[in-house]
Amino acid sequence: MRSRSVERKQGRAGWWFLTPATILIFIMSFYPMVQALITSFRTGSSSNMTWANPLTVNYSRMFQDKIFMTAMGNTFLYLIIQVPIMLILAMLLAQLLNNKNLKFRGLFRTLIFLPCATSLVSYALIFRALFATQGLVNSVLMNLHLISANINWLGTPKTAKAVIILALIWRWTGYNMVFYLAGLQNIDYSVYEAAKIDGASNWKTFWHITVPLLKPTIIMTSIMSINGTLQLFDESMNLTMGGPANATITMSHYIYNNSFGQGVSNFGYASAMSFLVFVLVAILSLINMKVGDSRD
Repeated sequence: MRSRSVERKQGRAGWWFLTPATILIFIMSFYPMVQALITSFRTGSSSNMTWANPLTVNYSRMFQDKIFMTAMGNTFLYLIIQVPIMLILAMLLAQLLNNKNLKFRGLFRTLIFLPCATSLVSYALIFRALFATQGLVNSVLMNLHLISANINWLGTPKTAKAVIILALIWRWTGYNMVFYLAGLQNIDYSVYEAAKIDGASNWKTFWHITVPLLKPTIIMTSIMSINGTLQLFDESMNLTMGGPANATITMSHYIYNNSFGQGVSNFGYASAMSFLVFVLVAILSLINMKVGDSRD
């Protein structure tokens, strides 16, 4: 009886500790999501909003909006190209820097992680300066005789998208590398020694031992990267301002423009787009977890 009483007290204490966090999560996350859903069925300016007629007018408008479709295509392009490259690079770097015989491991880890500690706005502005028409990148390429004239990196749709993808890889690879390093350090080194004794090559060891044992970490980093890319804003806003002619704009950037950036606040339409992004994040995360779930 006494042990049960202690368990009840511990259970109540646990709920008391959880209650403040639960209330904050509800106020800061779930309540705004519900409000966004309600607002998505309304039209008009922020001071004079009315129920839409029909209620789904904002949602049907999205698929007729050429700029939004461009923003969605751009966002998925960044997702498809940048996320796999970034995660593969992060895993390979983690594998390299997990070698206990490598000198200055701490220094290399710090240098690769440093871009992640850089302010989002600062690093976007740095890349904007580097890839300016008279910037350092063009100067280096000209001096190496790789180009004969300056390239307008941020003024051409294809090159501007390439710069955004490069900036994302530069900043977030080190962040994901840390997770893979933590996962690798939880793998018993004797597993690799046994594989080496059995004659397994480095590639077979990596593919058949490291990758399966890192599966939970890979799923986690994939979900975080998908979530972050679908909500991509800073690079589009600060690097290219969505240009040229909305060629690099992302969904979050377009949502911002409809909410605050175009003079007239169209919160109903912006909320509908926001809720679509939420649904896309949820669906892709669910698919990722289902694909990665090896349980029967």
